[in-house]
Amino acid sequence: MSVVIQEEATGCGIASAANILGLSYAEVQAKANSLGIYATDEALFSDTAYMRRLLDTYGVTTSADETVFTSWNALPDTALLAIKHHYENGKPFWHWVVFNRTQAGGIVLDSAAYLDNNEITDFSAIKPEWYITVSI
Repeated sequence: MSVVIQEEATGCGIASAANILGLSYAEVQAKANSLGIYATDEALFSDTAYMRRLLDTYGVTTSADETVFTSWNALPDTALLAIKHHYENGKPFWHWVVFNRTQAGGIVLDSAAYLDNNEITDFSAIKPEWYITVSI
């Protein structure tokens, strides 16, 4: 599996969508931009509607609500996870990553360019706040 790396500092949402869809960053970025969704827009990483709308254009269904993370075993087979959740000036922000459950076990696809390994199977350092179920 090859993880799509975000090409913009704030492009984790676009890269996460690309990872779910199996498309390149450029392809998903072009589609997102055509929908008025840009990685530089702070709303992309503080509002879930943008990700839902982007994935919906590809026929991918997402849960209507966010589910509080309780355990790795409780996650669905595919999920968008909100990690590094914090507030800036009273507004929530987070980093998007993708969780996939495979026959070999769970894996987190983290698009951050600074990571040495973007396919994470040791979840001890990842602290999800909540997730969105993804049905492909």
